[in-house]
Amino acid sequence: MTRHRIVVGLSGGVDSAVTAHLLKQQGHEVVGIFMKNWEDDDDSEYCSSNIDFVDAASVADVLGIEIEHVNFAADYKDRVFAEFLREYQAGRTPNPDVLCNAEIKFKAFLDHAMRLGAEKIATGHYARVRCVAADTGEPFGQEGTSRAAARDGARVRYELLKGLDPAKDQSYFLHRLNQAQLSKALFPVGELHKTEVRRIAAEIGLPVAAKKDSTGICFIGERPFREFLNRYISKAPGPIKDERGRVLGEHHGLSFYTLGQRQGLGIGGVKEKGAQRGGGEHAPWFVARKDMEKNTLWVVQGHDHPWLLSRSLAAGDASWVAGAPPAPGSYGTKTRYRQADAPGTLAVEGADAFRLDFPQPQWAVTPGQSAVLYDGEVCLGGGVIAAATPAGAT
Repeated sequence: MTRHRIVVGLSGGVDSAVTAHLLKQQGHEVVGIFMKNWEDDDDSEYCSSNIDFVDAASVADVLGIEIEHVNFAADYKDRVFAEFLREYQAGRTPNPDVLCNAEIKFKAFLDHAMRLGAEKIATGHYARVRCVAADTGEPFGQEGTSRAAARDGARVRYELLKGLDPAKDQSYFLHRLNQAQLSKALFPVGELHKTEVRRIAAEIGLPVAAKKDSTGICFIGERPFREFLNRYISKAPGPIKDERGRVLGEHHGLSFYTLGQRQGLGIGGVKEKGAQRGGGEHAPWFVARKDMEKNTLWVVQGHDHPWLLSRSLAAGDASWVAGAPPAPGSYGTKTRYRQADAPGTLAVEGADAFRLDFPQPQWAVTPGQSAVLYDGEVCLGGGVIAAATPAGAT
C-alpha cells in the first residue's frame, strides 16, 4: 500500500479521532488540524471550540501525532455565515453545513493541508469515495487512485458514495464536492457503523470514546436558535393565519420559522361556534407557507395537510459530482437530511437548474434546503430548492 502524508481534520469528536487512528494504523504519515470556524461570543456557554480543541489535542497525544490549531473564522464569516443570513432574511431555510463542507473543509482546509505537503485530507464524515474508469465505470478498488494513475494515463473519475451505516450517512452534506476535491478526500469511518467506531475508540483508549455527538449547526452549537438569530436579523412581527384566513396569533418574524415546523408557534386549537367536543380543533399546527410580501405566516392542522405536501420542486445553484448533470430520468432523492430516498424524476433546466417531479408527494419541501439525487448508493449531486408546488395547488 502506498504511504501518504495525510492531514486529518480533528474536531474533538470520536469520528475524526478514529479516522486518524485508522490511517496511522495503515502506515500513513498522519498530521492533525483543528479548525476554528467561529469567534463571536467565543466565551459563551454555548461555544465549545475551546473544549473541543482540548479533546482534539488529547487524541493527538494518545495517537502520537502532531496537531495544529488553524483559524478559518474570517473565511467562514465571508463564505458561509454571510450567505446563511442572506437566505434567512429572504425567508428561506439554508443548510450551512452543506456550504461549510464545500467552502471551508474541502477548500480552505484542503488548500492549507496541501501547503503542508499533504497528499490527501481526511475527515470523520460517514461517506465513501470510489475511483472508477471514466469510460466504463469500472471500480479500481481501495487503492484505485494510485493504480489508476499508473495505468497508462487512464482517465478516471471519483464517485461519492453513501456511508455504510444508513443511520449516519452524511453524503447529503457532501453533495457539492467536485472531482478535484474528492480526488484528495478520504472518509475511513464511512466504511463502518457508528457502534464499531465507538468500540474502536474505547479499545485503544481514546479520551473521546463516549463523547456525545454534536447536533447543533457548526457555529451555533446547542444554543436556542431564535435567540441567536435575533442578534443578526431584525424582528418584524406579523399575523399567523390558517387556511381560512382566520388570525390565530402573531409571529416573531418570518425568518425564525421553517416549513413543517410544529414547536414554538404559540397558538392553540380553534373551535367553531357550536362544534362538538373532540372535533379535531386541538390537532397540532404546522407552518405551511410564508408570505414575505404580506409578512404573514400560514399554518395548517394535521401532518398530512395538502399544503404540506409537494408534487414537484424547482432547484437552482446545481452542483454535480461528475461535473455535468445526470441524464433526465428517475432517481432516488432527498429534500432533507435523514429522510429515506424518495423516487423523483429529474428534468435539467439550463446550466445550473433542474426540476424534480414526485410520484408520491413529499412532505414540507423547504426553499433554501438542498435537493440531492442518488443512483443507488452513489450521490450524484444536487441543488438549492427555490420553490415547490403543493399537492393541493389548483
